[in-house]
Amino acid sequence: MVSYFTIVHIITLAIFFVLFIILLILSLKETRKKVLVAMIFSNFLVISMLAVFSMFVLDKYTKKARLEDVSQARVLISESFVVTGRVRNIGRFDISKCFLKVKLVNNAITSKNLKGSNIYNPTGGLAFLTKTTNQERKSTIIKNFLIAKNLRVDELRNFSASMRYPSYFKSPSLIYKLHCR
Repeated sequence: MVSYFTIVHIITLAIFFVLFIILLILSLKETRKKVLVAMIFSNFLVISMLAVFSMFVLDKYTKKARLEDVSQARVLISESFVVTGRVRNIGRFDISKCFLKVKLVNNAITSKNLKGSNIYNPTGGLAFLTKTTNQERKSTIIKNFLIAKNLRVDELRNFSASMRYPSYFKSPSLIYKLHCR
């Protein structure tokens, strides 16, 4: 089982913990009780926020993966869209999970078919209170897929992700993005 935390994550958390203890000891020299509580609370809040944000930054630089041989196909019999390919861990640390975010956009707006209604569709101020029978069709569909778990260094895995394909899409474009943690 691959852990979410790498050795870099653990060292960073240890540094923040030591910094918290040092600031806590320094704040205990305060004699006024209200000021002491405020100092301890702000110390905890700031160190916690820094630790959480540093985990996101470390993920970006330690959990690296790459998509290879990605292909897509529309399956007419089941009205679905399938994205297949491989994901490879190219970093120096194991990856616990990799997600593929697939965005299917219908008929992207170009300058030749751009109209005012494509940009702005006015509604009344209390329009949210009334139910309308006019069913608007979604022009963008976004799905997230878990495509790999416990991916070791230099390991390559095949994946397949399937999503519903609306029949009213005419000339869709596909955008996909890989995110690992």
